[in-house]
Amino acid sequence: MNIGVIGSGSWGTALVKILTDNHHDVIWCVRSEKLAEHIRARHHNPKYLSSVYFNSQQLEITTDPAQVYEKANAVVIAVPSAYAEGYITPHLSQVLKGVKIISAVKGMLPSQNMLLNEHLAGIEGFNPANYVTIMGPCHAEEVAGEKLSYLTFAGINPEVTASIAACFKTSYINTVLSEDVIGVQYAAVLKNIYAMGAGIAHGLGYGDNFQSVLVANAAGEMSRFLRAISGEVSSCVNYSSSVYLGDLLVTCYSLFSRNRSFGNMIGKGYSVEATKLAMQMVAEGYPASKCIAALNEKVRADMPIATGMYKILWEAEDPIKAFEKIEAVLI
Repeated sequence: MNIGVIGSGSWGTALVKILTDNHHDVIWCVRSEKLAEHIRARHHNPKYLSSVYFNSQQLEITTDPAQVYEKANAVVIAVPSAYAEGYITPHLSQVLKGVKIISAVKGMLPSQNMLLNEHLAGIEGFNPANYVTIMGPCHAEEVAGEKLSYLTFAGINPEVTASIAACFKTSYINTVLSEDVIGVQYAAVLKNIYAMGAGIAHGLGYGDNFQSVLVANAAGEMSRFLRAISGEVSSCVNYSSSVYLGDLLVTCYSLFSRNRSFGNMIGKGYSVEATKLAMQMVAEGYPASKCIAALNEKVRADMPIATGMYKILWEAEDPIKAFEKIEAVLI
């Protein structure tokens, strides 16, 4: 299988490492010609996971997404959710011919309040069986260190999903298959919001005891929302498995979590804009909190934690007052 990867951040870089370690030839679309020249000459990404070196014989570098779609029969989208549509819509002719879309996007399209596959499903001629999503729990930094990690691959066609997952299975990556395409993606969206909450709590000075209660309640809140949004599939899903609860835990507690780091700065008194400037990385929980708030106006799941995060991040509610309200409803 010829595989393309679009995205040169830490997660895109990690996925390229996994694929090339597994002896797949990859065409990789990166952000700029300067970065492309550096990777061609020095065989590593100088900005993200710079300790990872690539075999140049297995890697073609480009800055043109069209080349990826022309040469690959499966394309990994590993860019922030706000930019994902822009890397697919101009290339729909190739997508509609059968190029498989492998989404590594851990957010929602903020302009539409929907998941990437939901957007694609609205395009005439798109085959939903050609969409597979990759979810964690899996930090890019631990992939760089080859620490054992698990990736969940979700798609509606088991054969397609299994063939994609096989490309990523290595000595340090175990793969799990799922048919809960909607649920695993919303779980990834929600865990980023809750990780911001964990970070805000830490920044405000709450201790481990409170944070354990916060995260336990977040798990229950996530389950309520997923059951409400997923419909019948929820009855056969185990929400305590790694792609749901596991990803929530690692994102809320890990020092690698950019969403937790974002929240920590908010808790310490930084404004949203100052935090965005200081981090210089996209924390998906920020736009996701607005998307989920809009969705929940229709779903009406009981979500006091996610609602509190939305009010802090988008309505400038005082984090101290917001957490006082959250304290009152935790069990």
